[in-house]
Amino acid sequence: MPTVTTTFLEMRSFEELRPKRSADDKFWIGEATTPQWPFNRFLYLTVGGAWAWNDKREWTDEQWRSYVESDRLRTFVAYHDASPAGYYELRRDDEAGVEIAYFGLLPAFIGRGFGGALLTNALEEAWKMAPIRVWVHTCTLDHPAALANYLARGMRIYKVELGDTAD
Repeated sequence: MPTVTTTFLEMRSFEELRPKRSADDKFWIGEATTPQWPFNRFLYLTVGGAWAWNDKREWTDEQWRSYVESDRLRTFVAYHDASPAGYYELRRDDEAGVEIAYFGLLPAFIGRGFGGALLTNALEEAWKMAPIRVWVHTCTLDHPAALANYLARGMRIYKVELGDTAD
């Protein structure tokens, strides 16, 4: 098996954010305020299909329902016109932080310059939740630009792990 490097990043202050905006006025982001676990599953499978997102692939409907309906989880969806273009999930952790649990673009929207704007929005919304930090992890199986995007928005690496597989 190939070695997979997992990189953990964090931001400790909203002032560290280096925002990027989309110039495309058809691109917008909104919170999915009505939990709909089949929609989250669709986003997870569609966005993560190319990037070895396997940790929830075999979940039952009840596992999805419990996850999505948790009061710790918020889901935001990016759209281009009326088409879903990407999403992210913010999850409160047990240490007063907020994790960007999942983040990505649907395949048809990769390479169109939306990743920086979507991450900017994720970080802004996470900081509105008043955490002590915002964090995320990525790995070498994710999109090749993922780590660079996190760093460009002002996140800092705090841990790197080497392993044989990724979740």
